[in-house]
Amino acid sequence: MAETAKILNPHRIVVVPDREAGCSLVDSCPADQVRAYKKLHPDDAIVSYINTSAEVKAESDIICTSRNAVQVVNSIPAGKPILFLPDINLGNYVKKQTGRENMKIWQGACVVHATFSARRLLSARAQHPAALLAAHPECPPEILKSADFIGSTSAIIDWCIHHDADEFIIMTESGVSHSLQQRAPHKKYHFVPNEYCNCSECPYMKRNTLEKLRDCLRSLEPRVELSPEIMERARIPIERMLALR
Repeated sequence: MAETAKILNPHRIVVVPDREAGCSLVDSCPADQVRAYKKLHPDDAIVSYINTSAEVKAESDIICTSRNAVQVVNSIPAGKPILFLPDINLGNYVKKQTGRENMKIWQGACVVHATFSARRLLSARAQHPAALLAAHPECPPEILKSADFIGSTSAIIDWCIHHDADEFIIMTESGVSHSLQQRAPHKKYHFVPNEYCNCSECPYMKRNTLEKLRDCLRSLEPRVELSPEIMERARIPIERMLALR
């Protein structure tokens, strides 16, 4: 995300609290492998999720977010083969929603969403039988099948806030609890732990602490620096996404 901010604002200073606060999706999709794929499949349109590196964005035809991924894929001519990367669960969800049979999907996954299990969900439903389920499309298919609502983080927040129900099971990174409690404190929100721990927190995101934020604002370090050539190439697919209405 910090790289995207720099790409869109190349002459401004962009800082991050912790340079090691990366993303499992970025790690699962190296740019050299994407370039190798392009050599073998030069006619494929490459749709890249926003959670990719600047180098991967530079190899892409268009970028998407979890909120507009279906719209982005639908904007590509029907007969055009597509590679969707890097999230396999989001890709399978988009493929199902769009009916694009000529869409291949990269085998990457989010370390938080991919480890949600049907077993843990069943336990949460048993404990909170009146609660509605909101799930991020990066969750596995067996989770999405049970969801009352599927959407991006911001879409989940909006849906819970405006729905008549007062109790929700949330299957996404638990950092959204702050926004939910701020905007609708009278409602109840239950976060399902993933299969391997008793939390639903992203270990990468949690590297960004208030102390590190304070320090980086004081020193304006560490800065996000990208080559002009990468920024120029990566800006094109981002602007194609932003041009969609």
